[in-house]
Amino acid sequence: MSEWQPVLDFWFPEGTDLSVDPMLHGQHWKWRMRGGADEEIIARFTETAARGAEGEFDHWAADPLGRMALIIVLDQFPRSIHRDSPLAFAQDGKALALCLEGHGNGHYDALPTPWHKTTYNLPLGHCEGPDHLARLDRAIELGRAILDEAPQALKPGYEFAASQPVAVRAVIAAFGRHPHRNAVLGRASTPEEEACIAKGDFPHLRSPPPPPGS
Repeated sequence: MSEWQPVLDFWFPEGTDLSVDPMLHGQHWKWRMRGGADEEIIARFTETAARGAEGEFDHWAADPLGRMALIIVLDQFPRSIHRDSPLAFAQDGKALALCLEGHGNGHYDALPTPWHKTTYNLPLGHCEGPDHLARLDRAIELGRAILDEAPQALKPGYEFAASQPVAVRAVIAAFGRHPHRNAVLGRASTPEEEACIAKGDFPHLRSPPPPPGS
């Protein structure tokens, strides 16, 4: 077993089975992306995330799936381990660099499923920076391509996934950053950002529609 396989097995319980039940797949997404996995991530992967941040697993990026696992370690695990702390976002730049490099060297294209590719692309929207809108335009394009290749039974979920970077782009176009992070990062909010924060309608808190027949 490769040293990164435990990360992939944890994050993708459906493995690479394209015939996965849509309801089960939806439950997995909610577990991954809405905090349900926090306690187990903290218990199992706190040391892994710390070592990844120190560069101990940079060699994983020589393999497409190893790069995928390293992106999870740097982009996803800190959001659970360091929730409501600046450390939640501290590795966004490194995760983004891995993501962009993999788009250029064939690693992204080698990923086996729509859920691998969707997770892989999250740093495009997560990492703040001057090129954020251009990256989100790319994420929108990639999301539509993922939707096209998704199995028919899973398409409703990937329609939602494809809409997420569109929603994030609207926020970044309006404010140039993620306003919901301001308090955690010690940033002063503009009056417009305060109004947005008060609404609480953040893309990362949106819920996908239930699978048909659920």
